[in-house]
Amino acid sequence: MVAPSEQNVRFFGGPLDGRVQELSDAEPVRGTVMRHVHLHDGPKIETLYSLDYTNESGWEYRLCTVTTPDEVCGS
Repeated sequence: MVAPSEQNVRFFGGPLDGRVQELSDAEPVRGTVMRHVHLHDGPKIETLYSLDYTNESGWEYRLCTVTTPDEVCGS
């Protein structure tokens, strides 16, 4: 596991589970939702991740579990 960092974000759940990437130059904002679209070898699959920060993990994107388009991640 990668140590917490202010410059990196780790993904939890879904197809990006375990991925670590650098944050952009913009200041991260809790609750920001990122959409990942998988188009390879089959149907289009969309997953949503919500950004949060914990002292234990640092910045992290957690897989959102929404059942209708009107729902918002984390609610």
